[in-house]
Amino acid sequence: MDLFEYMAENRREKESPLAARLRPRTLDEVVGQSHIIGKDKLLYRAIRADKLGSVIFYGPPGTGKTTLAQVIANTTSAQFVQLNATASGKKDMEEVIREAKERIGMYGKKTILFIDEIHRFNKSQQDYLLPFVEDGTVTLIGATTENPYFEVNGALLSRSIIFELRPLSMEEVRTLIHRAVYDEERGMGGYHAEIDEDAELFLADVAGGDARHALNAVELGVLTTQRAEDGKIHITLEVAKECIQKRVARYDKSGDNHYDTISAFIKSMRGSDPDAAVYYLARMLHAGEEPAFVARRIMICASEDVGNADPNALVVAVNASLACERLGMPESQIVLAQAAEYIATAPKSNTAVNSIAQASQLVEETGNLPIPPYLQDAHYGGAGKLGRGIGYEYAHLYRDHYSGQPYLPEAVWDRVLYEPSENGYERQIREHMGRITGQEKYRAPEQLQDRKADFKESFKE
Repeated sequence: MDLFEYMAENRREKESPLAARLRPRTLDEVVGQSHIIGKDKLLYRAIRADKLGSVIFYGPPGTGKTTLAQVIANTTSAQFVQLNATASGKKDMEEVIREAKERIGMYGKKTILFIDEIHRFNKSQQDYLLPFVEDGTVTLIGATTENPYFEVNGALLSRSIIFELRPLSMEEVRTLIHRAVYDEERGMGGYHAEIDEDAELFLADVAGGDARHALNAVELGVLTTQRAEDGKIHITLEVAKECIQKRVARYDKSGDNHYDTISAFIKSMRGSDPDAAVYYLARMLHAGEEPAFVARRIMICASEDVGNADPNALVVAVNASLACERLGMPESQIVLAQAAEYIATAPKSNTAVNSIAQASQLVEETGNLPIPPYLQDAHYGGAGKLGRGIGYEYAHLYRDHYSGQPYLPEAVWDRVLYEPSENGYERQIREHMGRITGQEKYRAPEQLQDRKADFKESFKE
């Protein structure tokens, strides 16, 4: 590096964003992620010993994925090469691999390849790396905000250790904010700024575990706030609120958090927690989720988890979906909240799920069993000559509009597929079916045997 390059590098360091300047240079400077870089943890030991294998860092923005890669770059004896998948392609990787082969052949020096946003590479680009990761030409460090099990090729995953980074706690973000304000070497200490405790707490809370978000707000506050009479820049709560106006919403409609949030929403309705249901609904809508998507999930839950325990649940859910189509936002959020609260507080039953699952399995096992002749279509000429419809008992001619005639194919007459629960309206269904059949349980097996024998005898005649 010549003098001009050295001066340019120094200038870049001084003029780079605060979050970049404050990046830790050693493991001891890292704040947070103690679950993977605590002194007794595998990653800490591997970095210290310079024996790191291929790894993938997975976590939300601002949790330190690139930071850990830079720490590794500062501690390893291997050549560290960085690519960003949003701006690099196969040609760039080919150049890195060529140089890595030369380096290991001529000097016996290994190469660590750090790929930021690795999920941006398509399948063929990821496949290209596979043989070189496998034979040790490069040690791969991938960073991704998306679930690697969805976005990274299985072959690469099997050759890497996945470390999940978590959002920083409020205290950890406060530590970084304090460092940013008062560090004179790499922070904003040279500006002689001070931050009030309530402003610090506010920024740490609203940042939502994203260190970069908090540090950007600190930098903006220091650079745009006028000095007070005492010659200092005071970051008050009012200043903090202006510099970070919206709480970070960790939500990507095509990403991992999308599925986590909708999963929590559905499970909250299923678990009869209306507070949690409407909370996760608000999170999705706040992040820009389509009301139609949420409405579809509510309709599914109405049948899957409520069913006939409250048949009106599906009516509410479907009408909510139709109302959303006609209203749009922001009014749709009220409709969705009403529907979600209704589903959450309704009595629960998953008998519809169980019955169709058992019926599907029965069909798989038995195939197309003969439909009893008395149930077959008799609305055409000659049907009677073929025995179609003969023996059918018209239910409305019998007491309680129930004849007791079996309707399943003869080979499976005794199978019980729908068993009403004791919850909500299904309790009334059980009582009704028990009353008209004389049994506590719908189609009790012992009576079915008698009915089956009676019908067999009638066919012989």
